[in-house]
Amino acid sequence: MLTGLLGTAAIPWPRELRAEGGNAASDLPLPDTHWNAAVPTGLVPQKLPLLRLSDRPIVLETPRPFFESLLTPNAAFFVRYHLDVIPNAIDLSAWRLSVGGNVSRPLHFSFSQLLSQFEPVSVVAVNQCTGNSRSRFFPRVAGTQWGNGGMSNARWTGVRLMDLLNRAGLRSHTVALRFQGLDSGRGAEGTPSHAYSKSLDPEDPILQDCLIAYQMNGEPLPMLNGFPVRLIVPGRFSTCWIKHLSWIEALTEPDQSHWMMNAYRLPKKPHYSTTPEEVALGKLSTIPASHAPMPVRSFFVLPDGSSKLVVRLPIEIKGIAFSGSGGIRQVEVSTDGGRSWRLARLDPDLGPYSFRGWRLAWTPRQPGRVELCCRATDGKGNVQPMEPIWNPGGYAWNVVETQTVFVGESA
Repeated sequence: MLTGLLGTAAIPWPRELRAEGGNAASDLPLPDTHWNAAVPTGLVPQKLPLLRLSDRPIVLETPRPFFESLLTPNAAFFVRYHLDVIPNAIDLSAWRLSVGGNVSRPLHFSFSQLLSQFEPVSVVAVNQCTGNSRSRFFPRVAGTQWGNGGMSNARWTGVRLMDLLNRAGLRSHTVALRFQGLDSGRGAEGTPSHAYSKSLDPEDPILQDCLIAYQMNGEPLPMLNGFPVRLIVPGRFSTCWIKHLSWIEALTEPDQSHWMMNAYRLPKKPHYSTTPEEVALGKLSTIPASHAPMPVRSFFVLPDGSSKLVVRLPIEIKGIAFSGSGGIRQVEVSTDGGRSWRLARLDPDLGPYSFRGWRLAWTPRQPGRVELCCRATDGKGNVQPMEPIWNPGGYAWNVVETQTVFVGESA
């Protein structure tokens, strides 16, 4: 049962790990081969049993079977916190969303004002942790060892961020917009362990698509996914999707906080990939992960390798794909370990920031072990790489996924 839940995948390990018999790698911390993290489940309010990666702060991964649906059920939506003082009740009669700093009219919006004074807008968008699939990295890196389930997809409904900013009146010389929620830590004020916040560039075109969401799949947000409102930054990593959003501040100086200057930084290189040797030189140029679109990815949902397939018995291979750069143009599938590729059929499009379902009919012709590969191309022509990437944060993994299946005789 556990195998069916987690599944296994073949990871393109570096050449030195492929020594016959595996002796050369016997003392190395190898990448995790499970589709999901191989950890126990945890049960918390408003959630189904999810894979518990941490309980302080709470971090929960979505199990693979839930990705058979393009919209992730709210109760199965993954959870990621950085600090451990998390609200478990919010008085909506007292709560306010404040917009201040370098604005003409500092404003404080009640929940009822957000519902009644602004046009409701919806977008279907993937929320993915920057470190999703971190367990794949080699050499291994510190941080939450996510499998592939540090992501989910929902239809978000709320108020356009720009509607609030326009009402407050952004003033000239604003260089950053800082967002902060109600979750906090136990450290001293002014330290990274006291508060979590992120900033966006006021000239970033993505602001036109950002929402302050009060609904998730047609329901109020679960507390652990940001109730009462959450910042939605479609196409960007979850690091800037601030939960329990309560403060928006227009800054006239660059945001020098730890969470912008030190944490969640991507190498300014193709595929955000570098080497330990380059990092050791101390000259690596980086960019904030919140300023970069999520790279194109695709995944197998079925088959998951939990049971044998049968020779000459047709099946339908199913999966999902997404990108932060213009949606999905095509998905290719290989049934011979990447030697040849076929185009999969794409399911109806829920929008450029959503999961895109795909499928391919396949009939196994002979028994044995088969490596299935899937490779997506996004709307801007970006294609998933075949070779592993590496960076010290364990961020932005998007290597071609490979699913191992076993085919048995029919008689």
